[in-house]
Amino acid sequence: MNTVTRPRILVVGAGFAGVECVRRLERKLSPDEADVTLVTPFAYQLYLPLLPQVASGVLTPQSIAVSLRRSKKYRTRIIPGGAIGVDLKSKVCVIRTITDEIVNEPYDYIVLAPGSITRTFDIPGLTDHAFGMKTLAEAAYIRDHVISQLDLADASQDPVERASRLQFVVVGGGYAGTETAACLQRLTHAAVKRYPRLDPGLIKWHLIDIAPKLMPELGDKLGSSAQEILRRRGIEISLGTSIAKAGPEEVTFTDGRAIPTRTLIWTAGVVASPLIATLGAETVKGRLAVAPEMNLPGDDGVFALGDSAAVPDLAKGDGAMCPPTAQHALRQGKHVADNVIASLRGQAMKPYVHKDLGLVVDLGGTDAVSKPLGIELRGLPAQAVARGYHWSALRTNVAKTRVMTNWLLNAVAGDDFVRTGFQARKAARLKDFEYTDAYLTPEQVRAQVEGSVRPE
Repeated sequence: MNTVTRPRILVVGAGFAGVECVRRLERKLSPDEADVTLVTPFAYQLYLPLLPQVASGVLTPQSIAVSLRRSKKYRTRIIPGGAIGVDLKSKVCVIRTITDEIVNEPYDYIVLAPGSITRTFDIPGLTDHAFGMKTLAEAAYIRDHVISQLDLADASQDPVERASRLQFVVVGGGYAGTETAACLQRLTHAAVKRYPRLDPGLIKWHLIDIAPKLMPELGDKLGSSAQEILRRRGIEISLGTSIAKAGPEEVTFTDGRAIPTRTLIWTAGVVASPLIATLGAETVKGRLAVAPEMNLPGDDGVFALGDSAAVPDLAKGDGAMCPPTAQHALRQGKHVADNVIASLRGQAMKPYVHKDLGLVVDLGGTDAVSKPLGIELRGLPAQAVARGYHWSALRTNVAKTRVMTNWLLNAVAGDDFVRTGFQARKAARLKDFEYTDAYLTPEQVRAQVEGSVRPE
């Protein structure tokens, strides 16, 4: 077969789902069976669950950025950019490259794994003044910002300014928010010892969530254990509460309290990538509605998985959908690759079924709560399970070596509390890291594919 007649498989997104799909396609397809292309703005796969440890300095950013070009057998063509629209009728994906060029990429089979973005609400000042915790750049930036608040508070002669710089607010009582608050609180607790002019009692961390419980998936006992650990460290937890408005130097809660702070970290959940809205297809709470085989009914050659797809959770039943977790994304990536190959070869596709293996929450140091296979663990045993799970899930031996070395070095030598220079004089906030305005409407996608209009 020549290049022209080989089927074209386009994979959108290099998260857990997309990368696992590409790797399996490479292993199971011969080079002359199909051409595989991956669309991603970054040349790495981000191990998202360990972002809080990058923000707290336990791990270096490079440790959890796993290169896509490490394998010698890697033959996938990578387009450095982001998909901003898909025309299902014409079988064309519209891509904005990292140089801001708009290109049309035709396909025969498309695997949509664009992931998710931070879920925000229409709260005054939120996107202008809050930080997110969804990307490697945000984690590195937040670390610089938190340390800079200690530096500025130490240098300030104004007690009001000093107090506001030493208060930190994290919104979101899920895994990301809880681990972020826990890890960064440990950072400031350790760092303040190097600032003899600062009163450690002025450092206050607030963790708030609109839900009545932290991490309800853990169950009442483990959830209560996690809350007790955080409260023992001095983190103030406010449940049934959210943000009413956010300003540059103050955050107002919905219960009426106004907290003077220069640090608002927003981790209140995720929503599917805006790319899904460009398809004009049926969605479930913003996620693309797919069959148990992860294909789009009525559109031949279209598959979706991960955070942006509403994949039926057949293991749970009762109409449940798979949660947007790395555990499901990893397995869905392999499974959808098998189904793409089956479709390519005219074979029957199989439905996705996976029973959740449990949950792990790393609260830093020796503190953790875990629930592997339904077994509730706390303290060191839970920490061993949490870190063991994350370590084993890293895709390359180089990444595993870097992470293990960082853990050991941090345990022995602690942190240096160095600002690396990511924080420029002009502050960057949530709206500056997630390019949600880059996507096209279905009408713009159609116009772009037809060549009649080029989007600005």
